[in-house]
Amino acid sequence: MIDNINWYPGHMKKTRELITEYLKAVDVVIEVIDARIPRSSRNPIIDEITARKPRIIALNKSDLADEKENALWMKKLSGGGTAAVQTNCALGGGIKTLTGELIKHQTEKNELKGNLKPLRMMIVGVPNVGKSSLINRLTGKKSTQVGDKPGVTRGKQWLTLKNGMQLLDTPGILWPKFEDPQVGLYLAFCGSIRDEILDTGDLSFELVKILAADYPDLLMKRYKLDSLAEDPLQILDDIALKRGFIMSGKRIDYERTGRTILDEFRAGMIGHITLEKAVEQND
Repeated sequence: MIDNINWYPGHMKKTRELITEYLKAVDVVIEVIDARIPRSSRNPIIDEITARKPRIIALNKSDLADEKENALWMKKLSGGGTAAVQTNCALGGGIKTLTGELIKHQTEKNELKGNLKPLRMMIVGVPNVGKSSLINRLTGKKSTQVGDKPGVTRGKQWLTLKNGMQLLDTPGILWPKFEDPQVGLYLAFCGSIRDEILDTGDLSFELVKILAADYPDLLMKRYKLDSLAEDPLQILDDIALKRGFIMSGKRIDYERTGRTILDEFRAGMIGHITLEKAVEQND
């Protein structure tokens, strides 16, 4: 297993400070997580510093995840003052439901404080979970940059929604060290850690091991394999042969094979996959 992933750029330290500083100015926190890795994409730092604020969890990229697992995670994440909503921000799925939850908070605020000041919210999440896409959906315009690599959003931005609510955007934030190497792997699989700091071949090897165990039929169907070898390396070889990823001297092009598998997993081309099962979690 790949371990010792430790990535904590300076801008992420600044983001924690920004979130802590501006938290007192917002009424509700929207935490965006990746539906394929609901536990690993929940930053414990965010959980710690926003603990006293009402929370809405957007289970984003739910269209890429296993529908049955989405339902289980929705139950697991809801309750105790926290609402969970399935979203697909790229296509706008779940935005009306999320807006409905925000309206509930606006109504409660008006009744409690006896004024009509607009609800102020903060959107937080680790890199590449879809924060910028959600912001663009809520504002109805391209208010912030969207990219397929972590770290595209820069600095803080106060934005106004069509209904007058105000939204504070923050850059994605990771944490200093992954105590569980598996968490780092899951984040890397989904693109929340820059590919440049990892070995594509090793990463795809680890992903194939998981897919072969949990979603063998999807893996075989996508890569037109008649069966799956017990050895993940042999599965990589079989995929390379099917796709014609062979270099001179009949050598397997593991870089191209690994990149293809990662890209197709991230795009949902292999199938609806949830890497972290709700029933497996002990929290």
